[in-house]
Amino acid sequence: MPPRAPFIVPALRKHTATVIMAHGLGDSGAGWMALAQNWRRRGLFDEVQFIFPNAPMIPITVNFGMSMPGWYDLAKLGSDLTFEEMLRNQDEPGILRSREYFNGLIKEQIDQGIKPSRIILGGFSQGGAMSVFAGLTGKEKLGGVFGLSCYLLLSDRIKNYIPEDFPNKNTPFFLAHGLDDEVVKYEFGDLSAKEIKKLGAEDVEFRSYDDLGHSADPTEIDDLARFLNKAIPPESEL
Repeated sequence: MPPRAPFIVPALRKHTATVIMAHGLGDSGAGWMALAQNWRRRGLFDEVQFIFPNAPMIPITVNFGMSMPGWYDLAKLGSDLTFEEMLRNQDEPGILRSREYFNGLIKEQIDQGIKPSRIILGGFSQGGAMSVFAGLTGKEKLGGVFGLSCYLLLSDRIKNYIPEDFPNKNTPFFLAHGLDDEVVKYEFGDLSAKEIKKLGAEDVEFRSYDDLGHSADPTEIDDLARFLNKAIPPESEL
């Protein structure tokens, strides 16, 4: 089943930049719309259109094979999962299918006149993992990529999917992870940030947060806002 149409929070002024924010497993785009609304109340990112895509309903192995919103299937999950086990149990076809969908969202923005350098791709958990993968392997040089509480997908073979000229080699990446994450272990986030640097990405920021589980907190969101403001400042400041 194809994904439902994304939820969109339009720019308040001239639309000069776009942030695509992908949700985690079992959630929906609506689950993160409050993020944009919070920034709107604070007078931030008036020129930015926010896109909150919806994952398709697919069978999820850890959900006893029942369907739920997901960007790819998950065979194992939890605090007892090792990084090596995760690598052995990845849904490569599903990951690549979702990457094409993410690339399509980016192309739609470019076709509307938004420069790739003014497009940010990011997400939480599964959505963050997909965003990082799509960013690293994308053909367009984006303004930035972020991943919250996530990990690097297909890290043992991702080099096969990165274009030879590595368009996003110099693109800023922002990764954030709670030290008490009980779903996607902090170790996965830390190892992933190091792997992304080993791939040749030159601008990778990794932040950790005390007493934070598999969720976001105000300090993390403020750090994300700082990252976005630096990556896509208002055009009047350029």
